[in-house]
Amino acid sequence: MGARILFSLDIDGTLEIGDPAGPITLTQVRELINRGCIVGSASDRVIAEQRTMWEKHDIPVHFVAHKHRLDETRSNFQHLDRYIHIGDTEVDKRYAEMHGFEFFYPEEFCSIVQ
Repeated sequence: MGARILFSLDIDGTLEIGDPAGPITLTQVRELINRGCIVGSASDRVIAEQRTMWEKHDIPVHFVAHKHRLDETRSNFQHLDRYIHIGDTEVDKRYAEMHGFEFFYPEEFCSIVQ
């Protein structure tokens, strides 16, 4: 079995359905889930809005959270090999690093999922 990885995705500026749209497609998100990764969103958007967004696109994510509470996400999914947050701002980077996540910008996404 491969490494157990959690991907936390910002929405706006990161996902193709964000406002503004970002470079990561919903097909790529589905592929991560199909590979056995733990996948969800950590955004400034309210939790209910995030859940509705994923349900609308029929994507069964493992969690929705606020980016400033990535520590709670990490504690809910313990004993994984990697915790990765992908976002488009310095705020995303700061919260990721504060809570022990690796951080990548959306444009770097393809290089980390190979």
